[in-house]
Amino acid sequence: MKETLFPLAPVEDSAEPERPQGRPRLKRANRLQIELRPMDLESLLPEDHPARWVWDVVDQLDLSPLYERIRAVEGHAGQNAIDPKILMALWLYATLEGVGSARALDRLCEEHDAYRWLRGGVTVNYHTLADFRVRHADYLDAQLTRSVAALMAEGLVTLQRTAQDGKRLRAHAGSGSFHRRPTLERCLHEAQEQVQALRREVDADPAGCSRRQRGARERARRERAARVSQALEHVGELEKRQAKSHNQGAREKAVRASTTDPEARIMKMPDGGFRPAYNAQVVTDTQSLVIVGMDIINTPDRGQMAPLLEQVRQRYGQAPAEHLADGGFATLEDIQSVSPPQGETVVYAPVAASRPVTKPGHGKQRAPAPAVVAWRERMETVEAKAIYKERAATAEWVNALIHNRGLDQLRVRGLRKVKAVLLWFALLHNLLRGRALRSAAASQAT
Repeated sequence: MKETLFPLAPVEDSAEPERPQGRPRLKRANRLQIELRPMDLESLLPEDHPARWVWDVVDQLDLSPLYERIRAVEGHAGQNAIDPKILMALWLYATLEGVGSARALDRLCEEHDAYRWLRGGVTVNYHTLADFRVRHADYLDAQLTRSVAALMAEGLVTLQRTAQDGKRLRAHAGSGSFHRRPTLERCLHEAQEQVQALRREVDADPAGCSRRQRGARERARRERAARVSQALEHVGELEKRQAKSHNQGAREKAVRASTTDPEARIMKMPDGGFRPAYNAQVVTDTQSLVIVGMDIINTPDRGQMAPLLEQVRQRYGQAPAEHLADGGFATLEDIQSVSPPQGETVVYAPVAASRPVTKPGHGKQRAPAPAVVAWRERMETVEAKAIYKERAATAEWVNALIHNRGLDQLRVRGLRKVKAVLLWFALLHNLLRGRALRSAAASQAT
């Protein structure tokens, strides 16, 4: 045995001690326990959170047109209205996060700290959110113009070159909701009978259901009858347009309209399928990637180049010097009207292959306009082909952002409401681009 300066403890056995007998003691969840947590909304978000930036941006917007519509004023009865600044910030941030449903936004306002911070303790509901989103399309359109005009005044947007493209947005309607005129007339008759039957039921037994239930049922049936009646009107318009068509196959095709969204049309989607959709037209400045014009239509791209360029000219007092468009936009009439000397814009668009004339009596063709000849000659050059490649890097990039923001599947119905939804995206996009452009300009200045 070796001698040691201090006595050593006896060596213990390395085997695990025997587990004591009995039921394990656990910390179990107790959700009935009352907790008091002193906390303010301001401390929920870090200083650099995107929601704070959205609030600062909204605080700089001129919201006077929205305040003028509020009927609750001092000195008169009525509940206080929700500040439009709150609703504006909620929808801009929801668009940034790809939230496209008012009900989803309503849930987030209760569960998510960023949305709770934005509403600042003010109670909102999905109906108020949904109405605000689509009610102020004119204001959003004016703000889109102001956002671009401000960037032009700072020299960050020049309109030297723009790109245009269309994107099909899936409508909030099913393919089975499209019917011919006889079916629509029968549906309208049935809907009107349902409204009358509900009124007779209420008159016979006023206490049968609550006032709110009666109002909801009657409103739903009235709205259905109104949609079917609107679908019949659109069928009439389509029949008139069909009668003027020179295509024999198009004239013989049955005309249909949707009882869910009468303004939606069956369109060919990017995957090759045919579904109810709208066509979003977006014009982007190629240098700054800012959206300078947009529109929603329910027709193909053909013939939409001249109207969008005219819209840009009316918004900012000048037309783009150069414009890039896909081959589907390049009609000879549009090219002639927007190109010099009649117009102000030089067009870069693919030239379709000419078709040989095979029918008798069509051997003589009118000479193309000088603007059309210049366009065809220009597109044969290497420089023009290189310039046209910028279209995919700008217009297609914006289309991808539309997809990322969750706008491929619409949650609203009708051209005006769909346009309002796209305007929310365009305004947010320009605000983000404006921040990036100003930051880059400040970095270069230093």
